Amino acid sequence: MRKFLTGLCLCCAVSVLGFATGKTESYPREVNVSYVESPFNLQIMVMKEQGLLEKAFAEKNIAVKWHTITSGAQQTQAMAAGSLDIASVVNSTSVILANAAENRVEVAAVVSRPKQTFALLTGPDGPKTVKELKGKTIAGPKGTVLHQMLIAALVSEGMNAADIDLVQMDLPDARTALIAGRIDAALQAAALIIRGREAGLKVLFTADGYVTPLLLTAVRPAFAKDYPDLLQIYLDTQKQAHAWILANTKEAVAIGSRVQKISEEDGMRLYEWSAMAQVLEQQDLPALAADVDFLLEQKMITRKVDPADFILPAAFGK
Repeated sequence: MRKFLTGLCLCCAVSVLGFATGKTESYPREVNVSYVESPFNLQIMVMKEQGLLEKAFAEKNIAVKWHTITSGAQQTQAMAAGSLDIASVVNSTSVILANAAENRVEVAAVVSRPKQTFALLTGPDGPKTVKELKGKTIAGPKGTVLHQMLIAALVSEGMNAADIDLVQMDLPDARTALIAGRIDAALQAAALIIRGREAGLKVLFTADGYVTPLLLTAVRPAFAKDYPDLLQIYLDTQKQAHAWILANTKEAVAIGSRVQKISEEDGMRLYEWSAMAQVLEQQDLPALAADVDFLLEQKMITRKVDPADFILPAAFGK
């Protein structure tokens, strides 16, 4: 009987210890992270090319599985399905759309604040003004900051989404379709803008003046709750990459240029356009709230949300 009680006490002690430490004693075998190199997410390219994340998680015997997902909407869907833990780069529009659709996605950090890296391109003989887009076919990814930029441009000229035919298409396919003359305009980003110009396409407008793009690092809520230390490892590694880029800009840009298969001159231009960042600023909250109101007004969402509700303290550097 004494041996039984001793064993029972030991088991209880182990159980209490396991409960107190939560999930930290049963880490997942791998962390699923999206790999988004466009528009020119240099921190992410450096992290992957130099294996920084793999080294950081190796200390806990956790593997890193990268998933190439270019669409913000697809990243939020993957997090909802539980197949993606961290969205390395997702635009603020996609985050708002997801949360408004009751697919909770939490903001953990800022990647950049680009304006020139998002644009609408037309053919040499295509529309020359925003007004001339009426009745035209435009291709690009829906549910993204590019989509919001386009609608904002139309609204500025007294039009709305019903005045155009927006076809869902990823960026490379949209560029190909525009060059082939199958559409009238294409939403494009970063290196594809440069390549488009080289192919004779014209920039009708950029995001500047229509929307303030905010590229964010987002996390699946259950992952943030169960493994806060693993999320912190990711965020610390992203900060490490950011610091290394600032100290070794030319070498970092060479890495990004090689990954995107562009010249280092073009890579430097994209780096300057990207406006790298790390944390949210207080003025970002009213800007995000204004985005919510705009998306609600344009019926891109049907439920109002408060951005402050899905932003983690880490996003403010706390």
